[in-house]
Amino acid sequence: MKKRHIVGAVALAAGLALGLSACAPGGSTAADASSRPVSKDVSGKDVTLKILDFWQNDEGKWMDSVVKEFEKKHPNITIKRTTQDWGQVNNTVGLRLADPNGPDIALVNNGWSAMGTLAKGGRILNLDAYSKLYGWDKEFPDTIARQTEFTPDGKEMGTGSLFATPAARSSLIGLYYNKTVLDKLGLPVPKTLADFEKDAAAVKAAGQVPIAYGSQDKGSSTSILFALQNLYASADKIGDFVYSNGTVPITDTGIVQAATDVKKWADEGWFTPNYAGIQYADAQNEFLTGKAAFRFEYTGSLAFSEAQNQEFGYVQLPQVDGGKVVGTGASAANLAISSKSKNPDAAAAFLDFMAGKASAQSAVDHGFLPLLHSDLTIPSGNAELGTEIAAQQSLDKSNGYTPYFDWSTPTMLDTIGGQLQQLYAGQVTPKQLADAGQQDYDAFQAKRTKG
Repeated sequence: MKKRHIVGAVALAAGLALGLSACAPGGSTAADASSRPVSKDVSGKDVTLKILDFWQNDEGKWMDSVVKEFEKKHPNITIKRTTQDWGQVNNTVGLRLADPNGPDIALVNNGWSAMGTLAKGGRILNLDAYSKLYGWDKEFPDTIARQTEFTPDGKEMGTGSLFATPAARSSLIGLYYNKTVLDKLGLPVPKTLADFEKDAAAVKAAGQVPIAYGSQDKGSSTSILFALQNLYASADKIGDFVYSNGTVPITDTGIVQAATDVKKWADEGWFTPNYAGIQYADAQNEFLTGKAAFRFEYTGSLAFSEAQNQEFGYVQLPQVDGGKVVGTGASAANLAISSKSKNPDAAAAFLDFMAGKASAQSAVDHGFLPLLHSDLTIPSGNAELGTEIAAQQSLDKSNGYTPYFDWSTPTMLDTIGGQLQQLYAGQVTPKQLADAGQQDYDAFQAKRTKG
């Protein structure tokens, strides 16, 4: 089995304060690469680049292959990796970047608490000069580039300057299905939300579980809600809310409609029995062992065996009105350059390589979902990955990527997760769930405005 790193809302539940609280002293400003000449010419002197990342196991093998190819292209540059688990990296990255002997490059999480704090505190470089030099400003879809943009003063997210670049690997939220279960019941793979609900009702009528789901863990319980939001609201509306545009109320993000759907499904008995007491890993196992037909999940978080790669599939459902494909999606990781790096040109060359076609092809070869490139060779023996790539390409065509909804505030994931639990228990309505999210958002905006 392959084990892939979970990103997005689930991962963002980890605390970041210890490593980042010291990153943004009052009056700090972002470090700017444009204040010095930048160059693509990284030949000549021998350089060692230190990289802090969280890629291990199969992901580590992918990263090793990328490093090997980069070093072959640039024989004077040696990459030295320091690899720890996700929590260790994110809890210490601010302090490590403050160290003159720290990493040249670090994987940096999205959002206010992580990348925003590091940018404002001058820990990571403003990459605008390199973006123009390498053409990232034209090559990266704006819905992807926006996820790593901040104003240098750290007051606005999703606009301003580029502070990190995506790796050529992505993570989405969408609908997984067990084709064996559907085939035995004579049901088609759903292509729309209406198709999905017909299938789910038929699965239930056959005495089986339609949706593998558990709501005991607040953070992981939200994937189903975030996936459904995208079927009701425009990518721009969701993006403007998450990026604190300030003009979009939460009720314009599809959250009320999504909450209405999941409450209806819970009441219909479509979830795993006793779902309120089911943990995240147990719900995953229910799905992987064929005990449910569907699961809304993050790509990369289900460890499919070689045999299961032929049995399971993935679909990005289109919007209810208009049929446009809009979905939560981001790079599997973002790479930032330390403002203390003595070799920023070499570091930028590595960032460019990590976003390049060779890295994307290597991702596919190692069983991971690529990003930024569509002209890749897809292994014929991995049907499941092929369905993910097809779904992602539909997002590419529509430029329909939306950011993870919980990036909107440091506490939104916990707030919405808790409200979902109360929604299922009949203690709040979909509108009250949205109101709680708006209150969280307003409180954060007020605090952010005060600095």
